[in-house]
Amino acid sequence: TCPQCHRSASLDQRGLRGFQRNRLLEAIVQRYQQGRAAAAAAAKCQLCDRSPPEPAAVLCEQCEVLYCAACQLRCHPARGPFAKHRLVPPPAHPGAPGGGGDGGGGKGAGGGRKLPTCAEHDLENYSMYCVSCRSPVCYQCLEEGKHSKHDVKALGAMWKQHKAQLSQALNGVSDKAKEAKEFLVQLKNLLQQIQENGLDYEACLVAQCDALVDALTRQKAKLLTKVTKEREHKLKVVWDQINHCTLKLRQSTGLMEYCLEVIKENDPSGFLQISDALIKRVQVSQEQWVKGALEPKVSAEFDLTLDSEPLLQSIHQLDFIQMKCRVPVSVPPVPLLQLEKCCTRNNSVTLAWRMPPLSHNPVEGYILELDDGDGGQFREVYVGKETLCTIDGLHFNSTYNARVKAFNSSGVGPYSKTVILQTSDVAWFTFDPSSAHRDIVLSNDNQTATCNSYDDRVVLGTAAFSKGVHYWELHVDRYDNHPDPAFGIARINVVKDMMLGKDDKAWAMYVDNNRSWFMHCNSHTNRTEGGVSKGATVGVLLDLNKHNLTFYINGQQQGPPAFENIEGVFMPALSLNRNVQVTLHTGLEVP
Repeated sequence: TCPQCHRSASLDQRGLRGFQRNRLLEAIVQRYQQGRAAAAAAAKCQLCDRSPPEPAAVLCEQCEVLYCAACQLRCHPARGPFAKHRLVPPPAHPGAPGGGGDGGGGKGAGGGRKLPTCAEHDLENYSMYCVSCRSPVCYQCLEEGKHSKHDVKALGAMWKQHKAQLSQALNGVSDKAKEAKEFLVQLKNLLQQIQENGLDYEACLVAQCDALVDALTRQKAKLLTKVTKEREHKLKVVWDQINHCTLKLRQSTGLMEYCLEVIKENDPSGFLQISDALIKRVQVSQEQWVKGALEPKVSAEFDLTLDSEPLLQSIHQLDFIQMKCRVPVSVPPVPLLQLEKCCTRNNSVTLAWRMPPLSHNPVEGYILELDDGDGGQFREVYVGKETLCTIDGLHFNSTYNARVKAFNSSGVGPYSKTVILQTSDVAWFTFDPSSAHRDIVLSNDNQTATCNSYDDRVVLGTAAFSKGVHYWELHVDRYDNHPDPAFGIARINVVKDMMLGKDDKAWAMYVDNNRSWFMHCNSHTNRTEGGVSKGATVGVLLDLNKHNLTFYINGQQQGPPAFENIEGVFMPALSLNRNVQVTLHTGLEVP
């Protein structure tokens, strides 16, 4: 059986020469051996009986056979089935169609390859293709052989048809090969992703377990504190009893020794003189040892039982949440805080987070929680879909704890690891152009202020204070015609078209070139000598720990604290007219 065409054949008297030859393989071998040799001879007729054959005159494109003029008239007349065949001039070299260069059934007359001949008729070349037997045949096979009644077609046409079918099949294989290459690239990328995600999962698992260990360590410290307090309480009670009992025992022992000496007295009158008082003292001493006085007030046992069984069971049951294929939708996993993006600036904090890689559970939003900066309860400060959030208006010089959790339709997921953020020790701020009166003119990156109006106008700072101690200074750059600028603090809704301190939303010190006054609700108090001029510096000290406000001019405190018992949220404030220009200086240490 042929391993290529899977046909069975029997040996006859011709032996191996009787087997059908693999013409395609022969052509490939011959083309490999002679492909580089140039053929200089002209194409020869493939049907001539003469030796050498006559030069070819035409080439039949359908038969793929070269004919000389005589053989063309004899073997390929322009009638019958050959009437529609197209005859063209022969090629200039044997590598063209009909010359064997494309691996077809023929061979150029002057070529280096031997033309394939019929297995049944050694002197005949293949010229047709038997469709029934699926093999090439010669002219004599059609005339007198077993193929005479079979369906036959032109060898060249079938060659082109089969070559087209093979090319089409190769295109399909090529597409699959391209897809396979892309798939290999995808698999290699998947390997890298698995490696990276595996490391991320390991880091996440270590972080979660470390958080559990930290929580257990903190709880252990709390429990040890309770045990220590209980032990110290018991020891104190016992020591108090020891000291009390020792004192009573010493008193009783002294009384007993004295009584024994008195009993030894032989003078009846002397004994009776003190016996009544002594008997009362002994009775009183005896009454002091009341019932329970000689019993310990505490026991050596500690009435503290730690119920750790539920926690141990939870630890033993600690495992990964089942995958999506087994649980359709479950709560989101723990978000991962991106510490490299978390930061503080002045009295604001910025936090960033992301979900673990390859998280299968959908996320509808996040809940960011922050404590009060003093170790108090957490509160929600943001709910939404963003993974980056900035919280403003926090206390200066405070430590905040932040955490985040994700949620979806199934519920709320676990909290992330807590991150600790420290706000600035001192306040850095400028004048606020968005809230200033329209007549206020700001320059120098909003650190210098003046006014276009002769009336007093108010401008606020960009910072807001509700806790801590804060100090800032204002340098008088220009001071003309003895105006009365006012310096102080105000609430956000202060009236901005009149002097600072005339309403109940501001606390201020206004000053001329000789004196200063404190003002709130249009009430003028604490007139103090000492004014301002060009080059002077006014300092404002807001102490929200003591709830008071103090002013300085050129480093000298202007009387006692100007205002007491002030509470709430305050912003630095200034009122001035066009005769004054001041520059703000912040981030200063408290004087």
